[in-house]
Amino acid sequence: MAHAALSPAEQKIGVTVEAGYEPSVALLEKLVNQNSGSMNLAGVKAVADMLRPEFEALGFTVTWKPMDAAKRAGHLIAVHKGKAGSTKMLLIGHLDTVFEPDSPFQSFKREGDFASGPGVSDDKGGLVTMLLALKAMQAAGTLKAANIEVVLTGDEEDSGDPVEIARADLIQAGKRADVALDFEGLAQEDGRDMGSIARRSSNSWTLTATGKSGHSSGIFSAAAGDGAIYELARIIVAFRKELPEPNLTFNVGLIGGGQSADVDKDGVRIAVTGKTNIIPPIAVAKGDFRTLSEEQTKRVQAKMQAIVGSGHLTGTSASIAFDLGYPSMAPTEGNKALLTKLNGINRDLGLPEMPALDPLKRGAGDIAFVAADTDGLVGLGLASSGDHSPAEKADLSTMKRQAKRAAILMSRLAGEKGRK
Repeated sequence: MAHAALSPAEQKIGVTVEAGYEPSVALLEKLVNQNSGSMNLAGVKAVADMLRPEFEALGFTVTWKPMDAAKRAGHLIAVHKGKAGSTKMLLIGHLDTVFEPDSPFQSFKREGDFASGPGVSDDKGGLVTMLLALKAMQAAGTLKAANIEVVLTGDEEDSGDPVEIARADLIQAGKRADVALDFEGLAQEDGRDMGSIARRSSNSWTLTATGKSGHSSGIFSAAAGDGAIYELARIIVAFRKELPEPNLTFNVGLIGGGQSADVDKDGVRIAVTGKTNIIPPIAVAKGDFRTLSEEQTKRVQAKMQAIVGSGHLTGTSASIAFDLGYPSMAPTEGNKALLTKLNGINRDLGLPEMPALDPLKRGAGDIAFVAADTDGLVGLGLASSGDHSPAEKADLSTMKRQAKRAAILMSRLAGEKGRK
């Protein structure tokens, strides 16, 4: 039953979403059954081809942007031109999953209002929710005036390299947009829907320590020094003691040292050789760190660099290299205002208010690439559990309220004046 605060068009949105639920689940099944692991370039393109007619039927101009230069499949970009001067909205999702063709987890399975399958929530459930919301807007007559650009990346789970090429289209779309809406999974706590207005960054680092090789009987002497492994340990212990601050996490994920320590081309394995009676001349550690703002990223980098660059043990040296992957999305006032708008819609729908989620509970994502240029809201897709594992399961029933929220939010934003 529609809440009294909803306009006739918004009430129509609710009716259309309810009617579109089963057809949307059928589309979700079709998408999930097409493998689209990030490195299955043909599979990612196949999912894009399935979605193209869905957007075209809604009046969007659809473009496939190949990403050969970044060694990935490409991105699907769909543009709907509405009323000049009104809010420009950017909708973000992704075509790829973490499950490559060699994964045993390949097919959609439904049990009532729950479904399992690769990407059933992350992010194919989000794509279907986005489309259901847009179809409801079309039926209600609110899509016509809406200025919407959709960017569905083909490599969110494993970004192409260089990232400057892989995310150029998304970044440019963010510069045009007044608002960005991210259709990844809905966060819940104790069964309560949560609003996400921030995401932390995801950055990696490689630490290399060097020392003098020699017989172990001479270790710690002025001539032989302390060796590379002790120097590496000094730095890692200092990280643990000196880096902690709110909203920061940092991890050492891989470590190796000895007479030789060779990191493979993918950066996920270290082949080491050594003997107990040889002072190790080389030691390598790799890890990540996650921050809530770009200012915090720069500060943490500087602190890590200072620890690495000073206080060397006898006869050793060290260096650190950073790979800044996904930027942060800070909880700005603009993002908070968007969540307030969404909570107004929740009241009108008779739904509970969505409190802001602790950003430590949300991983990195594509919306962060546009966070410096536009206000954003995360988590307009399906609630789920077990993401990134063969236990991935989506709560399909959340599609209805998520599509209603998104469609009404976009309809109301379409009636507001744009800021760019």
